[in-house]
Amino acid sequence: MPSSVGLRGAPKSAAKRSLSSRKVAAVHYRVEIADLHAHLFRVTLTIAKPAATQRLSLPVWIPGSYLVREFSKNLQNLRAVKGAQAVLPVQLDKCTWEVAGNTTKPLVVTYEICAYDNSVRSAWLDARRGFFNGTSLFLCVSGCEAMPHVMEVASSKWVRGWQLATALKAIQTAPSGFGSYRASNYDELVDSPVEMGRFWSGSFLTCGVRHRLVVAGATPTFDGEKLLADTKKICEAEIRFWHGAPDTARLSHKPPQQDYLFMLNAVDDAYGGLEHRNSTALICTRKDLPRLSGSNSVVTKPPEGYTTLLGLISHEYFHTWNVKRLRPAEFARYDYGQENYTGLLWFFEGFTSYYDDLLLRRAGLIDDGAYLKMLTKTVNQVLQTPGRLVQSVAEASFDAWVKYYRQDENTPNLTVSYYTKGAAVALCLDLSLRSHGSTTLDAVMRGLWSHCSAGPMTESDLCSVLRQLSGRAWTAEISRWVHSTQELPLKELMEQHGVAVLEEPAQPAQALGLRVVEGSGIHIKTVLRGGAAERAGFAAGDEWIGLDNNAKKPGAGWRLMRLDDLTLYAAPGVPVTALIARDRHLLRLPLVLPKAVTTWRLAVRDSKLLTAWLST
Repeated sequence: MPSSVGLRGAPKSAAKRSLSSRKVAAVHYRVEIADLHAHLFRVTLTIAKPAATQRLSLPVWIPGSYLVREFSKNLQNLRAVKGAQAVLPVQLDKCTWEVAGNTTKPLVVTYEICAYDNSVRSAWLDARRGFFNGTSLFLCVSGCEAMPHVMEVASSKWVRGWQLATALKAIQTAPSGFGSYRASNYDELVDSPVEMGRFWSGSFLTCGVRHRLVVAGATPTFDGEKLLADTKKICEAEIRFWHGAPDTARLSHKPPQQDYLFMLNAVDDAYGGLEHRNSTALICTRKDLPRLSGSNSVVTKPPEGYTTLLGLISHEYFHTWNVKRLRPAEFARYDYGQENYTGLLWFFEGFTSYYDDLLLRRAGLIDDGAYLKMLTKTVNQVLQTPGRLVQSVAEASFDAWVKYYRQDENTPNLTVSYYTKGAAVALCLDLSLRSHGSTTLDAVMRGLWSHCSAGPMTESDLCSVLRQLSGRAWTAEISRWVHSTQELPLKELMEQHGVAVLEEPAQPAQALGLRVVEGSGIHIKTVLRGGAAERAGFAAGDEWIGLDNNAKKPGAGWRLMRLDDLTLYAAPGVPVTALIARDRHLLRLPLVLPKAVTTWRLAVRDSKLLTAWLST
């Protein structure tokens, strides 16, 4: 294969389909592989009836990931032609261009996109796999946003044997999936990512909804049937959560999606997901996939990380309702050119984070003990974040663009995660409603779906539904839990519902107020506010080399390789000297290990009370 593999043109049949679809589409995009080894997509944009001065722009962010990512940095070789005449695109700002010319002829714009981001947020292309989100590839045609759009993805000899998967509706496609697809508008187009390559594929039908799961990068031992079966249980549990009729097997309403696509990329070490209206893009560590052992009929116990993967699938699928349809009023119409602020991410991400693991329990994929272990992790993440006492979770939602998505060594001291703190707020609200005896958070979520007509919502909508279903106002609780930095009544509420809250000695990093990276030594990542390490003078970027525990005889100390070794050489309450390397300077820091730092562990106290909460 040559070092530069480019497309010289599509087969005649593909060209005919392309021409046919352009005749009926106001906006048509043809995507080709320009150069696999250079990671280049080529896009040809045809505008049937352009404006006299046509404005084009590429999004700066992707909905669901609240950071300005400047996708235009990957755009190159922008050219435009009207009829047979070349016209010059004029750049107005970092992501916007104008093209002037004859309005009686179609405008054809070509450009290339460098696809180097092997995440769920942008675009990737190499000899093994292609993937893209529309926000990374498709210029928005001003004035045509609400019109139908056609996406054509061309096959070629360079991707022979590849398949293509997307949630868009097919117009005319080959069995491989390459061909033409229709979007009703620009929003739908860019909310429908595309996966290409030699991936594993499986499907199932549940509650009348067709689901497909494609997995790229899996090993030969991957047990696709198990992942498919477990994903089906999650989907059924969540559809019934939103649309199940009480005490019957039927649905009260049809789900909003007719088809749904899961796209999972298995890699050496990564984790994450991004929700879309009728699909989701996921990435996981390859070793966390379920595996076959020996013959295909013998199945091994899933790795520990497999439950985490199921939680990710549950989380992103729950977003089908909570954020993609029921959504912040500020997201009623996206502005792709700048930040879109909302103070409600604690609800849309946090409440989704509460239900993702809870619905694994209700789907029968984990038991009470496993659920409480996962809840323990969430609660401790909140309690071990000093920023919870600095910034409310509503403020953290609004500041996601500059704090949560731009994390540094001081982030835990400045802000709190709207995922974990929002999940804790949902927990408190659910248990409080159950204690009150009139309703549950489940009913509130379904009530909001109806109250807001599965569309934009505000915090006042939440308060209105809470009052309607419970018979009392919850504005005081929302004010304390969401808009202030007061501690949440977690322990009291969980104990009322059958959970034992046990205090156990914290691990050394937690006890000292540190977050570290271990490998070749101990490297300080974060020094938490108010901890023993901060009082001693530790700083992010330090390497903790050793410990001197004899003040009278300096130099008689120990080399530290792991933080867990600390308890071998030092006792709580006894002064020691930490030996630190900072910018190649050797420092001696006076340190006293704290005596009584504890962390929570949740356990079953009353199984009957616990089951009443977890199973319904």
